Amino acid sequence: MIFYKTAQEIEIMRESCLMVGRTHEAIVPYIKPGVKTVKLDQIAEEFIRDNGAEPGFKGYNGFPYTLCISMNEEVVHGMPSDREVKPGDLLSIDCGVLANEFYGDQAYTYCVGEVAPEVSQLLEVTKASLYKGIEQAVEGRRIGDICYAIQDYCEREHKFGVVRELVGHGIGRNLHESPDVPNYGKRGRGIKLKKGLVIAIEPMVNLGRKDIRQKDDGWTIYARDMKPSAHYEHTITIGKDKADILTTFEYLEAAIKSNPELSEIN
Repeated sequence: MIFYKTAQEIEIMRESCLMVGRTHEAIVPYIKPGVKTVKLDQIAEEFIRDNGAEPGFKGYNGFPYTLCISMNEEVVHGMPSDREVKPGDLLSIDCGVLANEFYGDQAYTYCVGEVAPEVSQLLEVTKASLYKGIEQAVEGRRIGDICYAIQDYCEREHKFGVVRELVGHGIGRNLHESPDVPNYGKRGRGIKLKKGLVIAIEPMVNLGRKDIRQKDDGWTIYARDMKPSAHYEHTITIGKDKADILTTFEYLEAAIKSNPELSEIN
């Protein structure tokens, strides 16, 4: 069942989504060589709770952390740990917040220092594909139009591998709601997009092949060929002429400019 939101509910969700962006902003100054990823998780949880909200991921299906932190060849659902960040690492950080009974969800891939040109291109293309998908999120079009736009840009134009098994999703009072929003598909297929639908669009794209595996921890998904992966996500609502993006990268990208250890991705 799809739960369409009222205008009032969307505004409540916007506050949850902005809190996710502020949480990313809070951890950016600490993303540098030598930091343990569990430290970033602790900072995020403290920030969310200090602002009267709850971590959206912690306890979800038994996940024990506030953030999913996936490094390098890890695609999603990485577990914070005592592992230290090194120069050249990629950190895909996914964060969810529950505030006023509604969730917000956002992911961003951070680049610590310099990386190879093809890795930088992977991040740029994955981020751009997110907005290619968002451009299709208007009334009267279909879920497949979003899916196709992402896949076509990443695979046909840039020859990267779009992960199939993991998808975007509806979001609201539940972190994951119907419908699924794959990052591949055919135009004109799937449900018709209507006002009040709120979805999280989240391309997960590998430098090499699309194939993935799961680690023994039961959570972490990684690229089977062990090549780098990127992940970006916005929570959006369907608009008449264009989508309304409820989350924002504005805060975290401003913070990146002040952190000399991080590279900016256009």
